[in-house]
Amino acid sequence: MKPIQVGLLGIGTVGSGTFQVLARNQEEIRRRAGRGIEITMVADLDTARARSIVGDGVRVVGDAREVIANPDIDVVVELIGGYGIAKALVLEAIAAGKHVVTANKALLAVHGQEIFKAAHEQGVVVAFEAAVAGGIPIIKALREGLTANQIQWVAGIINGTTNFILSEMRDKGLDFDVVLKEAQRLGYAEADPTFDIEGVDAAHKATIISAIAFGIPVQFDKAYVEGITKLAAADIKYAEQLGYRIKLLGITKRTERLQADGTAVRGVELRVHPCLVPAKRLIANVEGAMNAVLVQGDAVGATLYYGKGAGSEPTASAVIADLIDIARLIDADPAHRVPPLAFQSHTLAAAGGELPVLPMADVVTSYYLRIRVADEAGVLARITGLLAGAGISIDAVLQREADEVGGEGSTQTDLIILTHETREGDMDAALAQIQQLPTVLAPITRIRKEELN
Repeated sequence: MKPIQVGLLGIGTVGSGTFQVLARNQEEIRRRAGRGIEITMVADLDTARARSIVGDGVRVVGDAREVIANPDIDVVVELIGGYGIAKALVLEAIAAGKHVVTANKALLAVHGQEIFKAAHEQGVVVAFEAAVAGGIPIIKALREGLTANQIQWVAGIINGTTNFILSEMRDKGLDFDVVLKEAQRLGYAEADPTFDIEGVDAAHKATIISAIAFGIPVQFDKAYVEGITKLAAADIKYAEQLGYRIKLLGITKRTERLQADGTAVRGVELRVHPCLVPAKRLIANVEGAMNAVLVQGDAVGATLYYGKGAGSEPTASAVIADLIDIARLIDADPAHRVPPLAFQSHTLAAAGGELPVLPMADVVTSYYLRIRVADEAGVLARITGLLAGAGISIDAVLQREADEVGGEGSTQTDLIILTHETREGDMDAALAQIQQLPTVLAPITRIRKEELN
């Protein structure tokens, strides 16, 4: 059977890994796919570097559109990244009748609906296993392995840079800024780490996961996004003393409940933020730059997926898995292929319809609060009184010695409060009142707590 011919757009870290793994495991891949898979054309602005990687047997060009225009290319692999030229090239490849494989989570999180609609109309595949969690096959697990389940929630460590930083903060007792510089020196963080440390990268991935888990459109603009830049070494230490670890989690959850006033809340939570996670949970013990995704299904219960979330060959593993899927099904009726978002396109919930993405104010969770206060009588009573007035119940209180917080003779201390579950909007209102107290001396640190039962 004629080999599948692949055109590669971009041969950087992931592209070179894809070429190398395909070459090394060619026979194994052919046996699994039922036919060969060959990269026959590569487009990269640095043509000299590209030729040094692929050798003389592959055509190298500087213009990606030459790959798309080649009638012999069956599949275009987009590894350029970003929202701009990558979007134009993917849509042009689809219009030319090419199947597309991409590792571009930002593109799919923001423009996925347009891309999937175009692919459906052309009868081609858009595959994107490498876009979420690198080498971990979480897309295939959600889209195929767990299709018998109603997914209840998904929570994941899906950004290796932030997990490395938080692991180092815990192990070495250092503050965020110090560890970030070390992460940049070691190559775990980019020179401009904004997308990682502010939670944007994780939110792109969580957006894609939410669409597959719940059959809703990709809606990145409705995700709640909070990074790790405001975390202090003290928070890591206090969490540890309370039996928790702090992780940046991407969370998406199906929610249906009645509020106290009798109104119903129904929809999907989509949020990225630091969380206190019980230290006994497996996901709390994922360290360094590793990724892990925990999925709760109604039939199977909890399943955990762990591995490298980035890197040349781990991500290439996911790219090639998509190529093998396409090779197996390239001649199949498009109606019999696995839908890109797991659900048949005509059954996807409408954006803002019966399963809307909920505003953060309607999310219910529990909280860790660190409040720097004057070390004087009555402070704790006033704060707990305001929380009680907002209907927020307290699970635990930890008050540090003033000397421990500010040194000998200090007149201020930290109050650490753990709450039971409450609505975020109610917590916002209570914290606004507490912040105004003259005995509260600094901005309140609020971290959400997830038991992940």
